[in-house]
Amino acid sequence: MSDTLIDARGLEPPEPFELAMAALADLPAGETLTLLLDRIPWPLLRILERDGTRYEYEVGEDAVKVRIGGL
Repeated sequence: MSDTLIDARGLEPPEPFELAMAALADLPAGETLTLLLDRIPWPLLRILERDGTRYEYEVGEDAVKVRIGGL
């Protein structure tokens, strides 16, 4: 399984959301997208839940890490 990483820390909304959506559109089945963010991306998480896409997130000291897809 492969893992794509996007470090979107320091970017202003909606750029992290747009980067995530573009990467998800191109993400091969079974692979995982990992996002590093400054905050929990509630709008993105609501869309993932609506679409039944698997994800998990953890809040760390210097970033929120969101893993989407194959996990």
